Amino acid sequence: MPYIDVDPQLPGIRALMMFKPASGAALSALAQQLLRGDSPLTPAERELIAVRVSRGNACEFCEWSHAAAARSLLDGDESGVVDEVAENGVSAGLDDRMRALLQLADLVRERGDRVSQADIDRAKSAGASEEAIHDAVLVAASFCMFNRYVDGLGAFTPPRGAYDEMGEMLATEGYVR
Repeated sequence: MPYIDVDPQLPGIRALMMFKPASGAALSALAQQLLRGDSPLTPAERELIAVRVSRGNACEFCEWSHAAAARSLLDGDESGVVDEVAENGVSAGLDDRMRALLQLADLVRERGDRVSQADIDRAKSAGASEEAIHDAVLVAASFCMFNRYVDGLGAFTPPRGAYDEMGEMLATEGYVR
């Protein structure tokens, strides 16, 4: 049950964004830029970072909605990469570059000051460009905020099986409504 008077029919962050449309529009634009804007990281890779951070923060709505978007972007994810990333932070289906970026995302989620030059150098050695590192850290940091927004106001979280349609819409239409 949400802690403030939002539309109970709207799930998660959508209800919160509608509660205060000006900040909702800004947050939607931020999500669009982070997850679909120009980046050396694919939209699926950025969604995986969102999934990993959201799992680590125990934000079910964000984890499940972005996992559904990642599965859609990965054509159904027959190999189970999305679930492996959520659970373990790594997957046999990922390259070394993405594994290193997910490790950075975990550090940012725990405490940003835990990231060291050695962690950045490890990501670079694995093939990550400085822009990819920047984008991974920004997605991770932003999802800490999104997760706390959703959970801090007790946003409605539909049951786990209700996210496929939402994920398809996020994958095809993006985050700006």
